[in-house]
Amino acid sequence: MTTVPAVGPGAVRALLALAEHAARRAGVVIVEDRPEHLGVAATKSSPTDVVTEMDRRAETLLREILGAARPEDGLLGEEAGHEPGASGLTWVLDPIDGTVNYLYGIPAYAVSVAVVSGDPTVPGAWTPLAGCVHNPVSGETWTAAAGLGAHLLGRRLHIPVPPSLDRALTGTGFGYFTGRRRTQSRVIADLLPRIRDIRRIGCASMDLCMVATGRLDAYFERGLAVWDLAAARLVVEEAGGVVRGLGDAPPSQDMVVSAAEPLVGLLADELAALEAAADAAPAPGGTG
Repeated sequence: MTTVPAVGPGAVRALLALAEHAARRAGVVIVEDRPEHLGVAATKSSPTDVVTEMDRRAETLLREILGAARPEDGLLGEEAGHEPGASGLTWVLDPIDGTVNYLYGIPAYAVSVAVVSGDPTVPGAWTPLAGCVHNPVSGETWTAAAGLGAHLLGRRLHIPVPPSLDRALTGTGFGYFTGRRRTQSRVIADLLPRIRDIRRIGCASMDLCMVATGRLDAYFERGLAVWDLAAARLVVEEAGGVVRGLGDAPPSQDMVVSAAEPLVGLLADELAALEAAADAAPAPGGTG
């Protein structure tokens, strides 16, 4: 069993500097080297869950940078999977969060780089130490380090006191399977009249960072992987917010709910009552 090392403030700052450096380097590649006619290289969970060649190139670059600087650490990325390390730390990578936005030229996508202690493949068994979410189009860069706060381009972030649920501007996202989308459409239809409004941006890491920045009051989504979540979770938490699942569950693919207290609890209770973490059966002839 790997022993998780104690990491002090100085070491955490160094990890954050490396995360930001790697994210910015990958951001340059995905913007400046983007082909004029970008195509789909592959699909993942469904025909609408796409991968581009630039996802693969960016993750390869991230792995090269981080592997050279921290050869004992593990690596877990969306495209190339998990390479366990010996240090007790793992870098969790999403080379392009918001690939469909990237494919269509919508400037809402990000490079997400985090380093966590524990096992990032098990919900609730990992803790983020440092993370960076970088939008290479706008240049906005969110950073956070455990115990050292969250920042947007150097400005310290503090989530404001949240509104009541009926005044909450709430972000969400939708899955790739028809059964999941049926549940999500039912949940939205019920919830929408009881909140301020819904925003669907298409980049989970940026959605969470918008909670930390105060641009969204709350956010929820089913189906997020650890690489969608790791860096942005720390940004929210260091800004004074909460990232959780339903009931006593940690954030996971089952559900992620984020806001400041007490709004996060109110929204989580509503989602639990709506059975938002249960996928509907696909219609006959559906794709799952």
